[in-house]
Amino acid sequence: MVLEIALIDVQPGSEAAFEAGYRGVVGVLRESAGLLSLRMTHGVETPTRFVLLVEWESLEAHQAFRDSDRFPVWRSGIGPHLAQPPHVEHFTDVG
Repeated sequence: MVLEIALIDVQPGSEAAFEAGYRGVVGVLRESAGLLSLRMTHGVETPTRFVLLVEWESLEAHQAFRDSDRFPVWRSGIGPHLAQPPHVEHFTDVG
């Protein structure tokens, strides 16, 4: 299992629009092969920050999503609200 963590900063004032855009396209992510779980969180101290947590079966499963025709759909829903490209890293469990 690989945990994808994406730090997403949106343009100030676009938080609600980002959330609506996410809800509109999250289905293309949920239906992706290799997806185990998905969670979007919203910053309390920094309301323009969101954190996406996605568990994938493997790094290859995540890359397959990024290479698929689903990724542009995903990005079209959230992309207009981004302040900058998300910072994405992958993690594996210890022990």
